[in-house]
Amino acid sequence: MDDDPALETGGDVIDRAAAGALRVMPPPGAADASPPGKTNPPTEPGPRAEMDPATTTDPTAVRGLVAEPTCSIVIPTFNGKHLLRTCLASIERHLASNQTREVEIVVVDDASDDGTLEWLRHRHPRIVALALPRNSGFCAAANAGIGAARGRFIQLLNNDTEVTPGWLDAGLAPFVDPTVGAVAPLVLVRSDPARVDSAGDSCTLAGRPLKRGHGQPATDWCQRGTEEVLSASGSSAFYRREALRRVGGFDPIYGSYYEDVDLGFRLRWAGYRCVFQPRSTILHEISATYDHRLPGLQRRLARNSELLFWNNFPAATLAVAFVPHLGLLLAQAAWRLVRLRFLPFYLGKLDALRAVPEILQRRRIRTRLARRSSFGPPHFPLHPSRPRDLLHHLRRPPEASARPTSGGQLHPPSRPLPRLTSVHPANSARRP
Repeated sequence: MDDDPALETGGDVIDRAAAGALRVMPPPGAADASPPGKTNPPTEPGPRAEMDPATTTDPTAVRGLVAEPTCSIVIPTFNGKHLLRTCLASIERHLASNQTREVEIVVVDDASDDGTLEWLRHRHPRIVALALPRNSGFCAAANAGIGAARGRFIQLLNNDTEVTPGWLDAGLAPFVDPTVGAVAPLVLVRSDPARVDSAGDSCTLAGRPLKRGHGQPATDWCQRGTEEVLSASGSSAFYRREALRRVGGFDPIYGSYYEDVDLGFRLRWAGYRCVFQPRSTILHEISATYDHRLPGLQRRLARNSELLFWNNFPAATLAVAFVPHLGLLLAQAAWRLVRLRFLPFYLGKLDALRAVPEILQRRRIRTRLARRSSFGPPHFPLHPSRPRDLLHHLRRPPEASARPTSGGQLHPPSRPLPRLTSVHPANSARRP
């Protein structure tokens, strides 16, 4: 056992999430023997059942049986069976041309009621399926999948994504550099592949997180070389598993939105880097999950952006960034007043203000991560607010409204804000 408290508590967060999930793994032949309409119940977490590759023709199934896979693909889902069909089919189709890669697929069902688990048992019996006993949100589902994954590298995929030829080799290539903890692929809009969803994430000195390239022509980004970015979009990011265990996975207090940028900051606090790899391309249906008109979601966005700023900016940077951040808040407040959306914004900022004790705790955790870094002092590629960023934001094509029902959501948009609790509960009793 490693005696480094930061490593122990980081891994514990992921292990606890995985321990809370039920493993759906039928014994050999059970999926084929089950009569129509009947399925095997989920089993308690435990050793992975032994499977015979000869009993299935599912190419993903055979790849999921390797003893130590190179990469684990983790897919959280909530009522997204219709989206999983396309996502899993694309993985199976494009893995066929890459026989040298050893891959397992882990699907984490976040208490769906659309028959996702039954469908997985019958159609993809060799995929590792985890079932959360109750709807817990994207962060908890992703952490459970990461905890169950056995690959040295992990790709996190939304259920509304499709992979493209060569995506895996290109996405894993930058990890030859041991300082790379995450890789951001080029994410294109599935319904309009000529348009970029994300080319990695950035953040302004004022504390405004941005999707690089969002809404811009794909031709402006696909010919770029590998370049450093702040973080990778959680819709399709590649991670070094060792790095995730060091920093503790996704922080569940975010629920959704900016949790991937927060993870990118923590990886950088631990000394790792994130790079953008345009040769790895993912298609993402960016409107399939949430309706941004919902006041509860607007409140969460307002709170999470504040948590992101105060949790992660180094103290020296905060001194420089405070005035630009205050200016950003005033501009955002004025914009929401004009659009009659001020109340959710205001309540979200109050939620963040009430979280001061938790913010202080998280800042101590980041200080410890930096102190134990194997790669030197952390580097945060922040940049001043630029007029062209605002121009790109205003010119981006309008997004279609997301479904207000449960179809394809990772968790319901109306879900209450997660309670602010410790990311690493054991840290309160530990000292470096």
